[in-house]
Amino acid sequence: MALGGNALIRKGQAGKVEEQFENLKRPLSQIARLSEEYRIIITHGNGPQVGNLLLQQECCDAVPRLPLEILVAQTQGQIGYMIESTLDNELMALGLDGKQLFVTLLSYVVVDDKDPGFLNPSKPIGPVFPEDVAQKLPYPTVKTGKGYRRVVASPRPLTIVEKREIKRLIDAGFIVIACGGGGIPVIRESRSFHGVDAVIDKDLASAKLAEEVGVDVFVMATDVEGVAISYGTGEERFLDRVSIHEARYYLEKGEFPPGSMGPKVEAAIQFVERCRKRAVIASIDAIEMAVHGNAGTEFTL
Repeated sequence: MALGGNALIRKGQAGKVEEQFENLKRPLSQIARLSEEYRIIITHGNGPQVGNLLLQQECCDAVPRLPLEILVAQTQGQIGYMIESTLDNELMALGLDGKQLFVTLLSYVVVDDKDPGFLNPSKPIGPVFPEDVAQKLPYPTVKTGKGYRRVVASPRPLTIVEKREIKRLIDAGFIVIACGGGGIPVIRESRSFHGVDAVIDKDLASAKLAEEVGVDVFVMATDVEGVAISYGTGEERFLDRVSIHEARYYLEKGEFPPGSMGPKVEAAIQFVERCRKRAVIASIDAIEMAVHGNAGTEFTL
């Protein structure tokens, strides 16, 4: 279950902790009910949270600034705690407290240091700067609609380091929360790992994890009912089912831009093609229905 950023902070909200806890009730009440029938892995985004940490760093010179890999690790713990505590309440409401076990796992994701993404950093993160300030910053920036923002690489995930631990926890009956924010990006150096300043797409990392631990149903929950072609136009049409051949065709035509549905569609194609199992993109309000085949866009061979 890959939860989008809207699972915690919805459009128009300030992102207060109280809002995030309230928003989590919607997906996690459904996941709690599904846990009676399925073994579940939860992944999640962290864009607003890691952005807030970067903003806090820019506003304070009293303490040393932390690299992005550490901030991603912090958000894994932060959001993992929020998911766990909310899930605990929802399980308790169903009388399942004590029967269902859950754990948040700090997750590394291996990337290739020669990935083309490192040559052309493209992922905007953190606060907005005026042009004169951006020119003096020690890292690359890009002009966005709001102003200049730092950009980092977004390499493709190669493997999840803790995949064996996650599989064992699932087999032992745990609900596992992992790969938060796409995971902590690391590269191999001999027999060890080294963290890098990068952001891994959460849906691509989730698809890789789903592949490596052998899940049967891969659901990406977002703020729309499914995948649409001609989105936002008078010819908009949502797709109930789409083959990976059709999905790749639409992707190449530019129907799913990189900053919107593109990574989710790419993740669904990757999972179905490699695992020959179910992948669904659906609304965060229709998670249960999507799992049971009654909502969202399902990808087929």
